[in-house]
Amino acid sequence: MRAESGTAHALVRDAREQDLPVIAAIYAHHVLSGLATFEIEPPDAAEMRRRYADVRARGLPYLVAERDGAVLGYAYAAPYRARPAYRFTVEDSVYVERSHLGHGIGGALLASLVSACAPTGCRQMIAVIGDSANAASVALHERCGFARVGLLPASGFKFGRWVDSVLMQRAIGEGDTSLPGENE
Repeated sequence: MRAESGTAHALVRDAREQDLPVIAAIYAHHVLSGLATFEIEPPDAAEMRRRYADVRARGLPYLVAERDGAVLGYAYAAPYRARPAYRFTVEDSVYVERSHLGHGIGGALLASLVSACAPTGCRQMIAVIGDSANAASVALHERCGFARVGLLPASGFKFGRWVDSVLMQRAIGEGDTSLPGENE
């Protein structure tokens, strides 16, 4: 997949295990300095490998955006909740290397992630956005067809303050216009 983003071109492709150190570094920055994630301590390399393996074992997409061989960001879909009735719903995660924020990398990743989820049988994608003041993430999701469906006030506590979570959702493929097949 090739995505054109702003003035930069980025190749969006399946993540590989050798991408994990850069993915971990990108995520660590967001854990330590932002509210996009409610984790407090960055996961170690073994935990990042476990998470990657879990997503891939479920047949769900885990993508990176790269330019000139450098990983600029990543995105993946994971089950929204563990209970069986949620089996057609995934939650997206998108993180971009800080020097490439605002250059269209997140949009290229999210659009590719939505497309990659359609053949997996997923019908809904949920975004749980940390911090109601995170206008960039809300706008990114809106550009990719998500609608705001809820707000969880003061649902997290990070950096010495209460933080909201914004819930956004979009249909994937046929969404709820048809019933899932018998094998799904």
